[in-house]
Amino acid sequence: MDDHQIDYSRKWHVMAAVAMGIFLATIDGSIVNLALPTLVRDLRADFATVQWVVLAYLLTLATLMLGIGRLADMRGKKPIYTAGFVIFTIGSVLCGLAPSVYWLIGFRVLQAVGAAMILALGAAILTEAFPPSERGKALGLFGTVVSVGIVVGPTLGGALIDALSWHWIFFVNLPVGIAGTLMAMRFVPAIKPVGGQRFDYWGALTLCISLLCLLFALTLGQQVGFDDSRTLLLFAGWVLFTVVFILIEWRNAQPMIDLRLFQDRLFSINLITGLITFVAIAGSFILIPFYLENVLGFDTRQVGLLLAVVPIGLGLTSPVSGALSDRFGTRSITVIGLMVLLIGYTALSTLTTQTDAPGFMLRFVPIGIGMGIFQSPNNSAIMGAAPRERLGVVSGLLSITRTIGQTMGIAVLGAIWASRVFTYAGRSIPGGATMAPAAFQVAALHDTFVGIVVVIAIALALGIWGLIDERRKKAAAVLSAKPAP
Repeated sequence: MDDHQIDYSRKWHVMAAVAMGIFLATIDGSIVNLALPTLVRDLRADFATVQWVVLAYLLTLATLMLGIGRLADMRGKKPIYTAGFVIFTIGSVLCGLAPSVYWLIGFRVLQAVGAAMILALGAAILTEAFPPSERGKALGLFGTVVSVGIVVGPTLGGALIDALSWHWIFFVNLPVGIAGTLMAMRFVPAIKPVGGQRFDYWGALTLCISLLCLLFALTLGQQVGFDDSRTLLLFAGWVLFTVVFILIEWRNAQPMIDLRLFQDRLFSINLITGLITFVAIAGSFILIPFYLENVLGFDTRQVGLLLAVVPIGLGLTSPVSGALSDRFGTRSITVIGLMVLLIGYTALSTLTTQTDAPGFMLRFVPIGIGMGIFQSPNNSAIMGAAPRERLGVVSGLLSITRTIGQTMGIAVLGAIWASRVFTYAGRSIPGGATMAPAAFQVAALHDTFVGIVVVIAIALALGIWGLIDERRKKAAAVLSAKPAP
């Protein structure tokens, strides 16, 4: 794959096509989450069943992205990315026509197949379309589009449900999907991949089973407890199939994931710190709404506005930090982002039963700013470490890290908060932790955020270590390049 295949003059057209796909997938997720209470009522289903409208989508997404990334490296990214738009759009229409909750869950799986084809390849397509000197800026704008989708989703979803019905949260994807398909066909470059590659079927199968075990364990653990025998069995399955997957990959000449990538300490540090930040922010977004409604007494509309400060902060800072990382390097910018995140989560650990709206926003906005500063250069460093023939897989790896981090954050931090509520109450509370007195909920929230501060501090320490290691390697390279006297 040679650089002469790439026409950098069309980079902004490619950005528009990728942005359309990311916006479509992001806005869909936030709309559906908002619609869950409506689906319980209109489809006459219990909440445990309706939850699978979201869970089936996430599980399908997480298990397919790496395989799709590898397939795209073999067959080309454009046909798979374009097909993703078509499948997602068809799945959306079928979701809107679903006569029951079970049909809706099935069509959401189809929709997730299309979303996986879009999300797994977006970063890879941008990395190829922009010169290396502008990669950070491109991925920063990528982050802004995600933020816009997160902000617009709940507002648009609420308006559609109020004015029409839940069906229209899926029908609205039809014109966007058609436009995105046409843009992908016209603007995404058809770069010919390296020939003679084989797909690692056994690696793909064992990885899929491993991820399913992990995500099912995290999901089930929220409901029955992480010490339940079924949850522990699923975790054991995750460990077993992960080990089998690694053994298969080491022995395969053309593996699903080239494990030699992880021999680069800086690449591994970027993935680990990225995972930690997604665990932290997902856990925050599952807990903070309960605090704002149950403790401070804000209504749903006010909660939505208060939560919007994070994606707005992220959207504003992400392109700026991406452009700065192109000029000054990624490592120092990511460390600054982690420092801001540490300040933000430390501030959130001081929330009380008397905190007002401005006080909450001052504590919460550093999370968005910190994520914006951190995420773009971190993603740029990860994609920059990938060889051209592995861009699809690494892009999928980046996406799956985000999905697993969010799932872990919701499951683990939610469970920690609930257990601390029961500890402060001295007993189990009918109706769950959200029915506990406000003082107990806030005390548990404080403990949970202290835990988040600890893991973000670990991420910061890893980031500083990576910065020192990178500068040491550069100094050694300069010394070795000097001619002997």
